[in-house]
Amino acid sequence: MHYAPRLAQLGGPQGVTGLATNLIALAPGMRAFPFHSHRNNDELFYVITGAGELRYGAEAWPIREGDLIACPAGGPETAHQIRNTGTVELRYLAIGTNVSPDIVEYPDTGQYKAHAHGVPPFDIVAHRERTADYWAVPHE
Repeated sequence: MHYAPRLAQLGGPQGVTGLATNLIALAPGMRAFPFHSHRNNDELFYVITGAGELRYGAEAWPIREGDLIACPAGGPETAHQIRNTGTVELRYLAIGTNVSPDIVEYPDTGQYKAHAHGVPPFDIVAHRERTADYWAVPHE
């Protein structure tokens, strides 16, 4: 398994509802999440300890303690993924806007996720090549 993030949800600063904050810890060799982009949410990452690699769009860069990384909303060109390439645990803060609904795209697999807050929340993963015809709805 390549994905093994340990998350602590910290929420936004007191009274701020438009931000979400998580503390993420990754063991050596692990990735936090699949390579993805958000259509409506920006993300910032602050590396607290350790070292790793940021895959961003078509490139990859080393990251280390003290780095602040911005991943704006967009399409595949802003897709991102953090991987621990070091020998010790990588810890970082993930701070993101909390706009709903959001579409998350996964360029490596051609999948996407539609997500919206609510009770119950709406969360579905689908593949771009297996879409339905808008007009193919049940007859009323």
